[in-house]
Parts: sequence; structure tokens; C-alpha cells
Amino acid sequence: MKIALLGYGKMGQTIERIAIERGHEIVLKKDEFNTYEGLSNADVAIDFSIPAVAVENISSCFYANVPVVSGTTGWLDRYDEMVQLCTEKKGAFLSSSNFSLGVNIFFELNEYLAKMMSKFDSYKVDMEEIHHTQKLDAPSGTAISLAKGVIENSNYTKWTLDSPKENEIHIDAIRTENVPGTHTVTYKSVVDEIEIKHTAHNRDGFALGAVIAAEWIVEKQGIFTMKDVLDLK
Repeated sequence: MKIALLGYGKMGQTIERIAIERGHEIVLKKDEFNTYEGLSNADVAIDFSIPAVAVENISSCFYANVPVVSGTTGWLDRYDEMVQLCTEKKGAFLSSSNFSLGVNIFFELNEYLAKMMSKFDSYKVDMEEIHHTQKLDAPSGTAISLAKGVIENSNYTKWTLDSPKENEIHIDAIRTENVPGTHTVTYKSVVDEIEIKHTAHNRDGFALGAVIAAEWIVEKQGIFTMKDVLDLK
């Protein structure tokens, strides 16, 4: 499989290593200093860039008729626009806040727990996410996905980085050196608390999931999520 890497930072380089280990070829390493030359030769593109260029990267794939999986966060206010363009171009698109297989299982556990805890008003939920200082967006896309998972299965209505009001989920976004990503969801009452937590030890889990998603989406058409890739629906 021929892969175009859109974004060649630490994650892009990790994806390159894992993709080559799995027998794939990298035909484009797109960063701020080069062009999209070679994109049309790719079987699939993997976008791990920055919010400012994600939309350009993704739309370029649709115009080149190349399926794309994107792990860039911080640009999702334009997600519906990309879905519409993908549909118009009859392309294939998969965007995820986190491609880690473990995190996607964690998403499912989070939703199941939220549905269960919605029956018990004595517990209040809050979240914490910790990432490296180079991460540009806060809270993380993964934390936002976790919050949405709770909101869709409970009486909570929104998330906030500030002091929470009634029916709001507080997210504490912490930035520190050399932390790939840690996410904690806690339900607290006056007598006890229940906590679920995912800790990434390195970037390999994210990169492997992205490559697996890229392998899966080739020759498909439509809008997909990691639930489709992992058959979690």
C-alpha cells in the first residue's frame, strides 16, 4: 500500500516507521516546506498535521481521489464542511480524535459507564487530561470525545474548562513535559468515587491505529469512524 503522510512531525515519523514495518511504502512526506506532489500516486493519506492546515490537507485528498484518515484535532468546527466535500467527490474520510485501539475501547467503556451512572444523581462526573507541552489544543480531542460520550448518555449538556455549572462537565487540561496522553473520567459522591483511566506509554499505539485505519479504508467510499474499523457498533 502506498501512503501519503500529511504532517511529518513526531507522530508522522512514528507512523512512517510502523507503516514500513507492516510492508507499506511512503510516497509523500508533506510538511510546511514541500508540496502535494506525489499525493495522486497514493492509495491512502494519513493526516497528522496541525489545525491550521488540516482542512487544506483533507480537501486536497478529496480532489485527488485519495481516501484520507485524519488524526489532527482543533479544526473540527469545519468537520461538516469536509463531510460535504467528501460526499460531493464520492471520497472516503475517517476522522478520529484518537486512533489508539485502547482508547477506542476506552470510549466504549466510558459510554457504557455514563449510561449506568445516569441513574444515580449523587455522583458528579469530571475529567482530566494530561499531554505534552507541544500539544496545541486544549482540551484534547480525546477529552472532548469522552465528554460527548457522557453527554449523549446522561443528563449532562456541555463541557467546560471553567468552573462547571449545573449539568456541565469540567475538563482539567494539564500540559507537562514528555506525556503522550493520559485521560481520566471520575464519578464522585460524598461517600466514594469511581474512576476509569487510560494512559498512553508512547506514540506507537496512536500510530498503529492510524495505519490499521488506513489499511481498512482503501477502496471504500463514505464517512467512517474507528467504530467501523474496529467493528464496535
